[in-house]
Amino acid sequence: MNNLCADIGWKSLNHVGEQLCGDHIDIIDAGDESTVVVLADGLGSGVKASILSTLTSKIIATMTSEGIALEECVRTIAATLPICKERNVAYSTFTIIRIIRNEEAEIICYDNPDVIMYREGKYEDIPLQEMNIDGKIIHKSRIKLRENDVFIAMSDGCIHAGVGMSLNFGWDRAQIAEYMEPLAEVGFTAKTLSTMLTDKCLELYGGEPGDDTTACTVKIRRRQPMNLMIGPPSDRNDCDKMVSLFLSKEGKRIVCGGTTSTIVANYLGKPILPELTYFDSDIPPTATIEGIDLVTEGVITFSRVLEYAKDYLENNEEYKKWSYKQDGASLICRMLFEEATDINFCVGRAVNPAHQNPNLPITFNIKMQLVNELSECLKKMGKKIKVSYF
Repeated sequence: MNNLCADIGWKSLNHVGEQLCGDHIDIIDAGDESTVVVLADGLGSGVKASILSTLTSKIIATMTSEGIALEECVRTIAATLPICKERNVAYSTFTIIRIIRNEEAEIICYDNPDVIMYREGKYEDIPLQEMNIDGKIIHKSRIKLRENDVFIAMSDGCIHAGVGMSLNFGWDRAQIAEYMEPLAEVGFTAKTLSTMLTDKCLELYGGEPGDDTTACTVKIRRRQPMNLMIGPPSDRNDCDKMVSLFLSKEGKRIVCGGTTSTIVANYLGKPILPELTYFDSDIPPTATIEGIDLVTEGVITFSRVLEYAKDYLENNEEYKKWSYKQDGASLICRMLFEEATDINFCVGRAVNPAHQNPNLPITFNIKMQLVNELSECLKKMGKKIKVSYF
């Protein structure tokens, strides 16, 4: 087992006028040290397409979780889904990316655009094996993985973007590969890469997608631990114990809160040097302590991080703010969302009297809830989370 992991992120656009998306994504932990990503595209749009794509992905997910070979999953799906007599195409198409022990990728594609791959920041052709299963042509590939490999799967809404509008014949796969190449090299997360691709599709559609459009990115990266400490311990005698555990962990370190940073500074015997610049009028300035990578204010900053985390899991529209701003919340977001793969929280249970003012917003009273909600959001991003309470 190597020290790599898979960062997986996706985003969908609904066909204009539709409340449901006809594309569906499932990400399955297969239990044999492998992860299976399924992108299914139902025929047409709306409720019918949503049901078909969901059914397709769930069948594949269920069979895969039972240890059934992907070829047999494909055979079952190909045999189960009929062909539309009017259009002579399948009622649902699909792409499967199976990451095996973070060492190999197995890719199977049925009537979706073929997966785009970048290696060392450059587009690279994926060798395809053509399979005929019950008269249906399936493209299959198997690739040894390397650090920083990027795979982009998409529904045909991506290559249809701009048809008859900004582009006569749509945005073909080669053009998409060329557009995404410099972005894949920069170091964006899988979610952000998918967002950038669908944002461009939305632009080409003139803001009104003529088809359900989905991009799903898998990025192979090295595991990166991160540590965050917030709040003093409920028993003040545990301060040294808490800080000692926090400092013993591998990886970068973030300290949130005025009292917390004082405890850490005293333990290290280093001064706290406050910054005087407000990069965001609503977020208190950061500070520095020698030996700590980032020092921020507590609950206000943490609340903003949670807002960004929730948005990241949905439309990811706020990445345009936190991806470059220098306020404490944005800096934490970049470290947790983009850099970290394994995050250790050291959380103090002491009650801060300043947060018990009934005139303050409720989020000021519920530090523990903030930590719990952020932990759940980070888990949904695919991060490994460990929380230690004091």
